[in-house]
Amino acid sequence: MPKKKLKSSPNKNRVKKGRKKTNHTLKNNIIALLFLVAALLILTLPSYFPLQNQSANNPIKISSKLLGSETNINNPVRVLIPGVNIDLPVVDAKIVNGYWELSDNTASYGLGSGHPGAPGNTVIFAHARQGLFYNLKDIKEGEVIYVFTKNKWYRYKVSKITAVYPNQTEVIRPTKKDTLTLYTCTGFYDEKRLVVTAVPQN
Repeated sequence: MPKKKLKSSPNKNRVKKGRKKTNHTLKNNIIALLFLVAALLILTLPSYFPLQNQSANNPIKISSKLLGSETNINNPVRVLIPGVNIDLPVVDAKIVNGYWELSDNTASYGLGSGHPGAPGNTVIFAHARQGLFYNLKDIKEGEVIYVFTKNKWYRYKVSKITAVYPNQTEVIRPTKKDTLTLYTCTGFYDEKRLVVTAVPQN
């Protein structure tokens, strides 16, 4: 006699469907939990980077040795880097509580640092945002940077590109030769600073 196929009982089908539903709900709960953990990490991570938080609006703590009474007639007023499509006005960054102020919509010149065309380290910095120094991450050694003052313009060539922590302020120390230093944020959660050093090009 041919064997008859046994139909699965309605109870077994209900059990299978119940298991599938439970597994599906469990997966959804795990995914939701992972999203919640990720959101908490994003909200709490900044507290683990005190240097970054402390210097978000005051990017460089400066030494009183950088301060001087030199005239501001040769302060930078514009920086142009054709190779990475940067062309920005530059404003003087005053010193507040031992830090240089940071402009939200222009580049800043660190008062007390050097002047273009003279011995010393001219420091210009800006946020790593679109329309500011965001494209500085793409600059290469050998590229040309133009710095304009009220009366003249100066051409520099990139000689060195490094990344440092905010407390490594030796990069803005005075130099014996004419030097240009560009400075912006870089790295995970802006924990480091991108430093572009340039020298005069005749």
